Amino acid sequence: MPHHREKRLRQVPPGLFQLCLTQVKAGFSYLGNTHPMRISYFLSLSALALGAIALAACGSGNNGTTAHDHDTIGADGVRSITITGNDAMQFNLNEIRGEPGERVRLTLRHIGRMTKQNMGHNWVLLQSMDASALNSLGMEAAANAPDYLPRDMSVVIAHTRMLGGGESDTIEFNLPEEPGQYPFVCTFPGHFALMRGNVIVE
Repeated sequence: MPHHREKRLRQVPPGLFQLCLTQVKAGFSYLGNTHPMRISYFLSLSALALGAIALAACGSGNNGTTAHDHDTIGADGVRSITITGNDAMQFNLNEIRGEPGERVRLTLRHIGRMTKQNMGHNWVLLQSMDASALNSLGMEAAANAPDYLPRDMSVVIAHTRMLGGGESDTIEFNLPEEPGQYPFVCTFPGHFALMRGNVIVE
């Protein structure tokens, strides 16, 4: 008798569907008109948002990586970290760990080919907040062209500039003194649902 394998679907993380949906809605503010290129962008954004839900449900086999294998401590005592973003709306890291008050030198590299206008990436480190507040902030920032940063910058600990394909930016900042989990995201319209992670201060 043939054996049948049962493929189990993973439970979609709470709020992921709503998060993807709100990010697609945020794309409307970017569209502004019915220019064909913007329509194409929006359709791509919608497909990627749905893809995020599918990957969460079926399991992508990739749980992301941490910064342990991607950082170094220089002679000046500064921790150097390089993060990449690509044209598939992915950061190569989803977790960074450090000590309270530690000095960090972070480089964001956009390794894709698309322009800043169509596939811009930044890296924004935020104060600790719950999922609802983080979702609201992402929606607000996505509608705040051209830099796509929150209007209330008091919630931003550090951020790079917005990059297009082939560009990079390096910033230096101190990690918070208070131990905890601090979210980082890309705030370009539609990217917030996929390009995100946490800085763990411990």
